[in-house]
Amino acid sequence: MAVKIRLARHGAKKRPFYRIVAADSESPRDGKFLETLGTYNPLNTPADITLKTDRVQYWITQGATPSDTVKSILKKQGAAA
Repeated sequence: MAVKIRLARHGAKKRPFYRIVAADSESPRDGKFLETLGTYNPLNTPADITLKTDRVQYWITQGATPSDTVKSILKKQGAAA
């Protein structure tokens, strides 16, 4: 089972809100996931980001690969990607 750290979209139409999750790479975008690692709200200025950095580091050490978008979010927050 390959694990990816990626965004799961929530919120209403035209009002996106994302959860940063660790999920099996074969599960659908908004489907089953292993753990919620944080949130990302791009509508606020600046974007509102919350992360559980210890859990993100745990999943990365276990072999999880972050998506490109999550990688840039981690870089902005100072968490290693």
